[in-house]
Amino acid sequence: MYGDALYRSVLAHFASVQECGDEVAATFDEVVEGVAARTPAPSGPKPDFFPGASLRSQVLSHALRVTVKPLLAVWAQWPSSLWPAGLIDPAARIVPPLRGVGRQSVRLENCDAELIDAGNTGTATVVLYLHGGGFLTCGLNTHRRLVSRISASAGAAVLSVGYRMMPRHPIRDAIADGVDGYRWLLGQGFDAEKIVIAGDSAGGYLTFMTALTLADLDLPCPAGLVALSPLTDMDPAGKLAHPGADRCPVFPRSVLITFADLPDQGARRRTTGKPRISPVDCILAGLPPVLIQVGSTEMLYPDAELMAERLAAAGVPVTLEVWDRQVHVFQAAADLIPEADHAIRQIGNFIRTATTARTIHSDRDDDMVALRSIRASRLPRHAHRAVRMPVRRLG
Repeated sequence: MYGDALYRSVLAHFASVQECGDEVAATFDEVVEGVAARTPAPSGPKPDFFPGASLRSQVLSHALRVTVKPLLAVWAQWPSSLWPAGLIDPAARIVPPLRGVGRQSVRLENCDAELIDAGNTGTATVVLYLHGGGFLTCGLNTHRRLVSRISASAGAAVLSVGYRMMPRHPIRDAIADGVDGYRWLLGQGFDAEKIVIAGDSAGGYLTFMTALTLADLDLPCPAGLVALSPLTDMDPAGKLAHPGADRCPVFPRSVLITFADLPDQGARRRTTGKPRISPVDCILAGLPPVLIQVGSTEMLYPDAELMAERLAAAGVPVTLEVWDRQVHVFQAAADLIPEADHAIRQIGNFIRTATTARTIHSDRDDDMVALRSIRASRLPRHAHRAVRMPVRRLG
């Protein structure tokens, strides 16, 4: 029904140019690499397919095809020129926030974050959100409206993390910042059974890697994971071989090829070992329930499909939603297209369900403890102290 319209990934790993040789970083490297282990790839769960593309979503797709896609093709020829990447999030400050949304600035150990409350003061449920942008761009400003809508739909507060990014920082630092945000929520008194980790694109990668790292740090398992158009496989081969690889309205094939080489370049510069740790190659058993949403004609469809297969094989409850002809992270276009509103309602329903299914969590925590790959490697507790801050509503 949708097979020939679906295809796989873009946004491979970006490389770091900054050395980070302290003990905390080295220990964290060992912990992150310790969760990687190849698993078989059987046929996955049957996706939930959402047919039909509105006229507005088709117009959006065409607009991106004739604007963003050519720009990314140019970038792929000169990837060392990061030109507008660092300007995107500051420029997004001019985008007005949703009406009635409260926000509180939070300072984590190594990055800024923002606590969003769309009228859910006093809620026991919270989402840890990790934005997309290829580990290179976007941030708290670009994703504020999307995060606010998720907050309203789920009836939950959302901690949006402005994690450290390429090229100044390696991806392991972004994972560390995700863990830091989780620690902060625990330090504020949120129960792990009421925390859901979510992210889009590169933030989807961080969602899985953060969750996988928690068990190695003796932190409790969250209630669920939400991944929107997630990057899950650093190897571009499957994406390039997919029959729909030329049909993505956002990413050209050349971007895949360019991005695929950047992690290896970073590893050679930093001599820190394997740069490509993919969530699909990790031990996934013991993860909480997962919701994956992806467009049927976007580059990262194969990553979403493969991750769903691996999760199902590991016994993890997973729902894969495939949205007909929707663009990469179409949920961010809720101001423009009706499909985004529908998808966000689905996200809200998943979060509500995951955070009320309390009875299975103790068994899942036991599974994660049993599957730790590095028992001796621990990130020092003092390295990520939770900073208690009063939460107040801002106008």
